[in-house]
Amino acid sequence: MTVAQHPAGTAQAEAGQLDVARLRHDFPVLRARVNGRPLAYLDNGATSQRPRPVVEAEADFALLENANVHRGVHTLSQRATQRYDAVREQVRGFLNAAEAAEIVFTSGTTAALNLVAQSYARPRLGPGDEILLTGMEHHSNIVPWQLVAAATGARVTVLPVTDRGELDLAALPGLLTPRTRLVAVAHVSNVLGTVNPIRKLADRVHAAGGVLVVDGAQAVPHLPVDVQALGADFYVASAHKMYGPTGVGFLYGRLPLLEAMPPWQGGGGMIQRVTFERTTYAPVPARFEAGTPPISQVIGLGAAITWLQALDWAAVARHEADLLAEATERVAALPGARIIGTAAERVGVLSFVLEGIHPHDVGTVLDLHGVAVRASHHCAQPLMERFGVPGTVRASFAVYNTREEVDQLVDGLREARRVFGA
Repeated sequence: MTVAQHPAGTAQAEAGQLDVARLRHDFPVLRARVNGRPLAYLDNGATSQRPRPVVEAEADFALLENANVHRGVHTLSQRATQRYDAVREQVRGFLNAAEAAEIVFTSGTTAALNLVAQSYARPRLGPGDEILLTGMEHHSNIVPWQLVAAATGARVTVLPVTDRGELDLAALPGLLTPRTRLVAVAHVSNVLGTVNPIRKLADRVHAAGGVLVVDGAQAVPHLPVDVQALGADFYVASAHKMYGPTGVGFLYGRLPLLEAMPPWQGGGGMIQRVTFERTTYAPVPARFEAGTPPISQVIGLGAAITWLQALDWAAVARHEADLLAEATERVAALPGARIIGTAAERVGVLSFVLEGIHPHDVGTVLDLHGVAVRASHHCAQPLMERFGVPGTVRASFAVYNTREEVDQLVDGLREARRVFGA
C-alpha cells in the first residue's frame, strides 16, 4: 500500500475531536505487548513512532525509485530529484518560510545547530563577544556554542530559569548587552514542556543587534510554527520528533544570513567549479548539503508533514492538553511525588521524581508494566542541577496516547512505591 492509498484526515472525528482510536491504526507498534502488558509508549520527547504512510513512503522509494539526486540525467535520478526537492517546499510551507532556499536539510537538530555555530557564529565572534543561552537548554544547544566560544574568545552567558520552569525574563535586560551577538533558546523545553515566548525574545534580541537561534525539536510535533511570525533568524528541528524518520532534520535560516555564510563541509553537490587552485561554491541551500543526502529519509519527512497537516491542530492541542492535565494531577497526588516544571504554558511533557526512588528504578518498574518513559538527565544536566535532582522520570505525550495509558502510568508508579517502600 502506498501513501496515496491512506485517506487524509484519518484522525478527525465529529465536532473537532481527535479520533485517537482510528488514528492509532496507523501505528502497529502501539498494539504490541511489553512484558506481558499493552505497550504504553510515553517516550515521544525522545522519538515519536512513525505511522504507516511514513514508513511506506520510504519503502516505496527504496524499492521502486531509488537513485541519487541532482547529478543524473536518467529517469530514476530525475524522479528522485523531483521528490527530494518537493519536500524542501513542503518544509517551507510547514514553517511558513519566505522561500524554499531558506530550508537546509541536515541529519537533525544537532547537526543544524552545529552548522549555525560553525558557519554563522564562528567567523563573526571575537574576544569579549557574548552568546546568551538559557538554563533549560538541551546539550545540543549548549556544547556547539561552548566550542565556538573556546575557539573565538567569546563567552557564554545564561538566562536563568525560575522555580516554575519558566525563563526569568526579569533578568534579561542585565544579560542582553551590546556584546551579545547571538541568543539560542528552545522553543519548547524537552524536560519541562515549557513553551517559551519566542516572539518577545526575538524583538528584544533584534533591538539589541543580535540574532535569535531557536531549537524547535520539541515544538514542531505540538504547535503550528510560523518562523516569520516568531521572528526567528534560525530555526531547527528533527524529523524523528514529528512522526518522521531518524537521521534527517532541517535548518531554516533567513536568506540574507545563509547567503553570507561560508560552507561548513566540503564535497560533491555543494560546488560550482573545482580546480586545484580554487573552488567556487553553489548557492544556498546546496552550499550546505555536501555529499549524497539522506534521500529516503527526506521523502519520509515529507510524508510525515503530509500526515501532520491532515490533522486538526486545535483538536491535537486539546487532546494533548487533556492528557497532560490529567497525568499531572494524578501523578502529583501520589505520596512523595514532585513535579518538575509547572509553567503556565507547556505542552506534552510531564517530568517528576518520586522521593526516595532513583528515576532509573522508577523507569525499570514502569517498563515491567509496559510503560515506556525516559528516566535520565535528558541531555540537560545544567537544568537537573538547577532543580537539585540527578534526573527525572519524563512522560511525553503524542497525538496517539490515551487516558488508559495515563492509568497504566499511574498504576506503575504505585507499584514502584510499593516495591521500594517509598
